[in-house]
Amino acid sequence: MHDNKPAIPEVFLSPYNPGDHEKNIYALWEKSGYFNPDNLPGDRAETFSIVMPPPNANGSLHAGHALFVTVQDIMIRYARMKGKKTLWLPGADHAGFETQVVYEKKLQKEGRSRFHMEPKELYAEIMNFTQENKTFMLNQLKELGASCDWSRLKFTLDDDVISLVHDTFAQLEKDNLLYRGARTVNWCPKHQTSLSNLEVKYQERKDPFYYFQYGPFVIGTARPETKFGDKYVVMHPDDERYAEYKHGDTFELEWINGPITATVIKDEAGNPEMGTGVMTITPWHSDVDFEIAKRHNLDFEQIIDWTGKLLPVAEEFAGMNITEARSKIVEKLDSKGLLVKIDNEYEHAVPCCYKCEREIEPQIKSQWFVKMKPLADTALTALDNHEFSFVTERDERVFRHWLTNIEDWNISRQIVWGISIPAKICTECDHGMVDLDNTIACCAICGGGVIADPDTFDTWFSSGQWPLATTGYPDSPDFTTYYPTSVMETGKDIIFFWVARMIMFGLYRTGKVPFEKVYLHGMVRDKKGLKMSKSKGNVIAPSEIQERFGTDALRMGLMVNNVPGTDMNLDPDKVNAYKKFANKLWNITRFVLDNTDDYNAEAEFTSEDQKYITEHLSAAIAEITDNMDRDRYDLAAERLYHFVWDHFASTVLEESKPLLAEAGSARQSRQKLLREYLVVSLKALHPFMPFVTETIWQELPKEMKDTELLMISNWPEL
Repeated sequence: MHDNKPAIPEVFLSPYNPGDHEKNIYALWEKSGYFNPDNLPGDRAETFSIVMPPPNANGSLHAGHALFVTVQDIMIRYARMKGKKTLWLPGADHAGFETQVVYEKKLQKEGRSRFHMEPKELYAEIMNFTQENKTFMLNQLKELGASCDWSRLKFTLDDDVISLVHDTFAQLEKDNLLYRGARTVNWCPKHQTSLSNLEVKYQERKDPFYYFQYGPFVIGTARPETKFGDKYVVMHPDDERYAEYKHGDTFELEWINGPITATVIKDEAGNPEMGTGVMTITPWHSDVDFEIAKRHNLDFEQIIDWTGKLLPVAEEFAGMNITEARSKIVEKLDSKGLLVKIDNEYEHAVPCCYKCEREIEPQIKSQWFVKMKPLADTALTALDNHEFSFVTERDERVFRHWLTNIEDWNISRQIVWGISIPAKICTECDHGMVDLDNTIACCAICGGGVIADPDTFDTWFSSGQWPLATTGYPDSPDFTTYYPTSVMETGKDIIFFWVARMIMFGLYRTGKVPFEKVYLHGMVRDKKGLKMSKSKGNVIAPSEIQERFGTDALRMGLMVNNVPGTDMNLDPDKVNAYKKFANKLWNITRFVLDNTDDYNAEAEFTSEDQKYITEHLSAAIAEITDNMDRDRYDLAAERLYHFVWDHFASTVLEESKPLLAEAGSARQSRQKLLREYLVVSLKALHPFMPFVTETIWQELPKEMKDTELLMISNWPEL
């Protein structure tokens, strides 16, 4: 060995401690300005852009956020190293209903209620709450290594976003794709708002199913509390059992609160295969019943109020909660001899609010609806024409099925926190009129007075236009340069909520899909495969794992074995293994630097070392690159791990020790090989483990580096 050997950088004398380096490294990246594509060096003709799914600005990031940040940051860092002009547009979501629910819980703890607050006061409080959380959330994104262009940060309540959303609303009306009408909606009695069909969570439940004598017929129901308004009995026109009954026939019967007159309705909605083939209808509180009533011009009568209590039509039961009243109503019908039997093993899917899990009550309410089928047909045509693609075939099949069977979308919400609907409502005839300029003073139909629509948009209506809003549609340079974006990466659970709607609105406003490819990740579960929830006490906070093991370890733990579109289990022990891996890389670097300080740049590879380059290093990079290009980041991460640990450290380094102890060409060749291996490994690992690789890069001798920062170095091509 040579004399007067200089010391290796002092930092390598201690094990790698992520907490000592991560903040400094991120500050170094930010200072460079390279997150902004306009500042990237070189001629970058090809663009690569991602619009971040904006995290809800109402709390801390969870494991799912950590996963999407990791996947997208891998994509953007890889594209940047491939010489592309890369833009990752960050954002934050006001998250309408979600955030208001969170804030309502805060109010409840304080002994307050939103129902006792002025709307403007409540909005202002939630805005302050959101802004505080947004700052905290953005810092968490940075801690995860997100290399976003923060100068382009967007919030879903920015003025230009609101303006775009309002404009789309008006355009939908012009194109006859928007209407306001009184229809059954999914009503949450607790939160006092309507919900879209996608926001209804169905719970499999076992409830009593009651059979009652209804005049000459036997009817069945799980909800006797709705039967006060039942004065129509429906049967299929071809049901021979009831051929003697004609459409419009009437008959008298004894019912819950005395005698009533019922009318026979012949309709194909009657199912001869279900029960007795006869059913009574409550048009106000059922989608199916509502449609039957519309077809036959029947009466609509509200039985249950907006809070889930029975109205005066229920007489002695008025004011009772429906669950409280149910058994009492059955008792009364039984006392009249009208209870035929009870099936206590009735299994059915009960629609519930996805947030509070309270049973949904269908109610008739005037709301704004978007006609979705024309938009869906355009999206399906674009898919057929290969204008965009899904990473997995399964996701494409799910997407097709939903769009083929799509229903009109209720976009009105009875909440304060959101984008207001720019419309006027007639106080006389309930007619709705789009009013962007706030100039309409009277009804266009009846001349009656008008009020501003008190509702806000479903948050997914505004989020569905996110790629347009973030790129500055219609005339921003960013829109021209980066739209359509390269990929949409998000959770598979919001393929309908968000992905489908972005595609439909993107095509509707621009004629182009908003992104060329859709990558959907699965849910992050706990180490036992269970869904994380506060009630189970199994929530894994990314920040806690980062503090214990470092961000790079968390990122690797999230990626290895994470197949696109499938759920993954997050095991802290697994993450710990990647903390050890980061330290292994650290020790490899120390060994290489310690043994190559007298490296001869003119050295030639021996045939054996050249074989290492061609058969191992080049082959590994080719395989990793192929996996990256196919969006199989799980395979790329796993290959990198085994290449560095099993091949580089366990084989190449160990075989190098006797060669490095000798003088001559074999030693010089091996020094050159080790340096090549280290530089290539750092580059290939950088998208996955940016902090430790950049930390090491900053300590390398200048002659080993092609760029000042690893984040803008070239992807290895051998």
